Amino acid sequence: MDHKILLVDDERDIVELLEEVLRQEGFQNIQKAYTGTEAINACRELHPDVVVLDIMLPDIDGLEVCKQIRTFSFCSILFLSSKNDDIDKILGLSCGGDDYITKPFSPREVVFRVKAQLRRQQYQTTACQNKNPLLTVGLLSIDKESCRVYKSGKEICLTGREFLLLTYLMENAEKIISKERLYEQVWGEYSSICDNTIMVHIRHLREKIEDCPSHPQQLITVKGLGYKLKKRTD
Repeated sequence: MDHKILLVDDERDIVELLEEVLRQEGFQNIQKAYTGTEAINACRELHPDVVVLDIMLPDIDGLEVCKQIRTFSFCSILFLSSKNDDIDKILGLSCGGDDYITKPFSPREVVFRVKAQLRRQQYQTTACQNKNPLLTVGLLSIDKESCRVYKSGKEICLTGREFLLLTYLMENAEKIISKERLYEQVWGEYSSICDNTIMVHIRHLREKIEDCPSHPQQLITVKGLGYKLKKRTD
């Protein structure tokens, strides 16, 4: 496999164990980093497909590392953490993470999650190739080839997950989409995402596409059913 995987953890034993298991599964292009600064620099230089990122790092915590990576990369980010509270998971996912794995963990589970992210990337790439790369709904438009999003002609910056979420909603404008459907199409059917994650991502998306996020006019909640992206706001 030629997919690029970046492992980031200050515990070298964990990095070496994950590297060994990933290589057994056919992944050969594996890079390692042991600090947040190393991780950010490696992402800029190597452009990995998936980053497995520990939250507790000696210089910069993983949440900040994730935020900085999200300013220039749409790669999948899987958090490793010894914290198991829902609020910690929500913080990790809301700052741009794609999955959250609690320590202690099975190395095979990590490999499974990495593969799930790569399948999701492949699905999205194929879907974009098979459909018109230019998509417009109301004041919003997406160029799926360049992964750029515009509102009233002005470019707005989304995280990778927000981009996938908005793309799917725009492709299904005026349809009510359940949370379960969003999980399946945007996160993947085997995702372990907690129930509040959709709401967190919807909130952040509204902050970027709505004039008044607290009173959304385009991305609305249909109580008890899910969400709908309206073509018109009037």
